[in-house]
Amino acid sequence: MRRIALSTGVSLDVAVAGDAGAPAMIFLHGFPESHRTWRHQFAEFARDHHVIAPDQRGYVRSDKPAAVADYSPDRIVADLIALADALGVDRFTLVGHDWGGAIAWMAALRHPDRIERLIILNAPHPLVFQRSLFDDPEQRAASQYITKFRDTSIDRGLIGSGLEHFFATGFAKLVTRAIAGPEKAAYLDEWSQPGAMTAMLNWYRASAIIVPAPGETPGRPAWIDAPFPPVTQPTLVVWGLRDKALLPVQVEGLEAVVPDLTVVKVDAGHFVPWEAPEAVNRAIRGWLR
Repeated sequence: MRRIALSTGVSLDVAVAGDAGAPAMIFLHGFPESHRTWRHQFAEFARDHHVIAPDQRGYVRSDKPAAVADYSPDRIVADLIALADALGVDRFTLVGHDWGGAIAWMAALRHPDRIERLIILNAPHPLVFQRSLFDDPEQRAASQYITKFRDTSIDRGLIGSGLEHFFATGFAKLVTRAIAGPEKAAYLDEWSQPGAMTAMLNWYRASAIIVPAPGETPGRPAWIDAPFPPVTQPTLVVWGLRDKALLPVQVEGLEAVVPDLTVVKVDAGHFVPWEAPEAVNRAIRGWLR
């Protein structure tokens, strides 16, 4: 682990391994995790890559700016590019899961000069996701937790025993196997850092994504029916089919906006990097060749 001060004004804790002269892979975790999301990928890919995984802004012991606007996707994409710059990395393979994957999609669209290849694990493309929230009742229902997370009144309860409740009701039910012992203790330690839960939830609050209530018929954003720029990088999407939050509709029609696309479907839940690590590593390794 290294503490790295970025030109964006935040300092992040960053896990780094492998030969700094080898091809670089940057791994971005999602909610409510940390660089540990990638614990099964790090050893595998450090054998022949320079692997880098930050605790992103707001998480664990990385810096936690105070304002909701500090967690807008633009700011977090800027952190990614600043991190690559700080480590002397020009072009790299970008790997993202959950919110880290959402940032990865945006970064690939905005920085094709820096991001050579893209690997996404259970993270929706912005166009496909926003469309599904309007057009797919099941995905809309499954995404109502986002509205709950945007309610700042919940933050007061996410301390002490409230973290245990969140672990059991807001997190553990999304995974396909029990988490206990050292793994549970690691999560509770990460979430209990001062300001961490509010900062983590601010990612949802700063997002412009519209989540209509079930049965609601709000105005439809014009951009979701307009031409959308394609992702130009070769892209691998690994999808855990038992994800209860992001349904398989997220990989339907993806080839229309990702021309160079490979999709690998895995029997796993949302947290596919550590729920099915062998399948994930095999899919990535096979695709990288």
